[in-house]
Amino acid sequence: MRATKPKTALNAVEQKAIILQEGRRVTSYDVALVAGVSQSAVSRCFKPGASVSKSTYARVMKAAECLEYIPNAAARSLITRRSNIVAIVVSHSSMLYNPAALSELSQQLNRRGKRALLFTMQHEGEIEGILNDLWQFQVDGVVAASTVTAAHVAEFKRRQVPLVVFNRHLRDLDVNSVLCDQQEAARVVVSRLAAAGHRQLAIIGGPSQNSIARERLRGALERITELGLPEAPVFHGQFDYASGVAGLHELIARIGAVPDAVMCANDAMAMGCVDAARQHLHIDVPSGMSVVGFDAVEGSNWLSYELTTVRQPLHKMAVAAADLLCNLIEADGVVESEKRVFAAQFVEGETALLVARKTALAA
Repeated sequence: MRATKPKTALNAVEQKAIILQEGRRVTSYDVALVAGVSQSAVSRCFKPGASVSKSTYARVMKAAECLEYIPNAAARSLITRRSNIVAIVVSHSSMLYNPAALSELSQQLNRRGKRALLFTMQHEGEIEGILNDLWQFQVDGVVAASTVTAAHVAEFKRRQVPLVVFNRHLRDLDVNSVLCDQQEAARVVVSRLAAAGHRQLAIIGGPSQNSIARERLRGALERITELGLPEAPVFHGQFDYASGVAGLHELIARIGAVPDAVMCANDAMAMGCVDAARQHLHIDVPSGMSVVGFDAVEGSNWLSYELTTVRQPLHKMAVAAADLLCNLIEADGVVESEKRVFAAQFVEGETALLVARKTALAA
């Protein structure tokens, strides 16, 4: 007796032949015909979190596999008025020196059925041009790891595009944001160094136009003043290794001596500072000079560095940003703005002489 193919497989072959004859793409309607379900049931099967029975899901997936069906995101967006695309606006320096933040954001958005569309700029001040490009795309929302102005926020509201500002402290703006308290983190660094007996501090800061760099510098200088420490000279770097090297040479020249400790606005500059001290100036770190970085990036814990640094809770921040943005998208209306602030963690590495936490000065 000759074996017969399952009905679904036979129907799929026949339907596929019709599609090839007509010279068109496979659609959800074709899948529905083969699976014996409604077209809306097919759509639900490809929508994350939608309600659908196990048997219906199995039939639809089998039919889709037989037909080699790929959902048409553009067509789906016309029906749902959602593209499931979220724009991420970020600077080149953020991607280069702290890629973990972008990675975490992308992962969290993906887990919520969103796809990230990346917009990059050389400097944060270039966001105006980036937004002009962004408006050309049908995005459901935007995560901006950049400083925005009141005019920018107003334009987002006018266009009804949800916005979440990531890791930027915009004090005077009514905007949804998720951030780490950079100012308080810098205050803690200064307090720990002062408690260990460091008096003359020096700072290798980031670019003056970068809001994170400004927050860290503001917190450090405020705490230095409060503790009555000598004025700390500041070198403005570019968040790169070379800035750490050049910064240490210039700061020592300004002071006329080796500072007790150097606070660097990120780990790349802290690594450059450590190497300049050890290789160029023959200064022992930490016994001759302490160095503290920021961000606890990959490489900061390598044996050649083991930096004393500050870790931002990027995973928690990314989860919060993705949740907040998705809630705004689903709300589809005016929602009161929300600000979620996270505390950083001080990482006691091997590049700074410190005392136990219990004896540190209160921040």
